Amino acid sequence: MGLLARAIAKARGEDADAMPRGATPASPEELLLASGLPVEDQRAAWLAASWLLTYPDAEALAHGEQIRELVAALPGRTGEALRTCLDAIGRIDPLELQELYVDTFDTRRRGCLYLTYFSQGDTRRRGMALVRIKQDYRAAGLEMDDSELPDHLAVVLEFAAAHDPMRGAKILRANRAGIEMLRLHLEEIASPWHGALVAICSTLPPMDADDREAVARLAAEGPAEETVGLDGYGVDTDSISHDALIMHDQTMSGAGCGDHAASPGPVPLDLMRGRPS
Repeated sequence: MGLLARAIAKARGEDADAMPRGATPASPEELLLASGLPVEDQRAAWLAASWLLTYPDAEALAHGEQIRELVAALPGRTGEALRTCLDAIGRIDPLELQELYVDTFDTRRRGCLYLTYFSQGDTRRRGMALVRIKQDYRAAGLEMDDSELPDHLAVVLEFAAAHDPMRGAKILRANRAGIEMLRLHLEEIASPWHGALVAICSTLPPMDADDREAVARLAAEGPAEETVGLDGYGVDTDSISHDALIMHDQTMSGAGCGDHAASPGPVPLDLMRGRPS
């Protein structure tokens, strides 16, 4: 039995070894609980990690004590990782922290905070992936301005924390390999934000074989790239939604990562305002 199936069995209170081979989770609710953390602890962790991964301007930093209170009682690896991250960034001068944030997340491809960059790269498929995320937001009653890409990790985390844990967790799971790649990169460079990624990963089910293969492929080859537009691949652009074309144009014009990235600036925490209830 795989790690994910064992985690699901544990969440169900079943004997993992007694479950038939090939058993699969029956519902999104079970997937949400597969990490072993209560939903409210997951939501608190996601909101704290969202704040940590937001550009650290004065307005964001002013909420630091609230975030400390939020994570004070979080258990185990999740709480420890978040508190370690808070301590690490708290020791850095605010202006230096802003410079370090830009250097970490805006100038290095492996430090990209836009999740679909890892799964789709700079390809036409990324526009469709972004539309699917926007559809999840819309299904929860939220609309995002077209000037913001919906896959920024801080935005996804706040959506999961404050609005729809199941849909938010689904987006995170769908981008599990990219999140793990980001965690490994931050560990490698001894980033003060590494703890935030450790905490995020601790709220998700264990990686399966496909996830591990995707991480290995990303490490070896990097995200996919295309050097021509949609028409160059024989795609019928009339059959692609207007939203997908807008998303594609945005990713091709400065919302990538690394050398071609434009600084996202602050991701407003009131974009999808809410706290775990």
